[in-house]
Amino acid sequence: MVDEAQQSLREALKRVAVALKESGIPFALIGGYAVWARGGPEPDHDVDFLVADSDADKAAKMLSDAGFRVEHPPEDWLFKVYTDDCVVDVIFRDSGIPAERAVVEDASELEVLSVSMPVLSATELLVQKMNAMDEHFCDFSKMLPVARSLREQVDWERVRAETAPNDFAATFLFLIERLNIIEPSPESAGDDSWLDD
Repeated sequence: MVDEAQQSLREALKRVAVALKESGIPFALIGGYAVWARGGPEPDHDVDFLVADSDADKAAKMLSDAGFRVEHPPEDWLFKVYTDDCVVDVIFRDSGIPAERAVVEDASELEVLSVSMPVLSATELLVQKMNAMDEHFCDFSKMLPVARSLREQVDWERVRAETAPNDFAATFLFLIERLNIIEPSPESAGDDSWLDD
């Protein structure tokens, strides 16, 4: 059963996606709703889209011209789009790194709520979510359902390579290997040395 708040978020997602499609600016659905579109749990708090850093100003102007209220918060990695009582985040930097067209285009066209739109790949979604982990945000209980539901769509070797510098991500990978959610990497398979610590 979809409650009123979720229905409002769904409508906001569709409106902004249609406007971005009409603009011709490359974009992708990311975050919790991209996970949902790929078979994961539905989020209950926000909608996120990604555009390249070089397209951010153009996208903000286009959405404003289309009748949306657009605000630029103090954070310099996104702008906010208001439609009715909902907020949609349009992100153009990921973990402090300007988003490039190649990242935005690491998406495939999926039908989401009867609207065809680009949805970020499961691999890139996991890379982004795991690289966002730090001492202030490290809730593995929220990440476990995501990894479990998307595991067959993910290139885990690429995830390991692109999240290697992040100790929180490495710890999460160890956890989901131990829980048999994913296969151990060739390097860690059969390595029980952690038992000796």
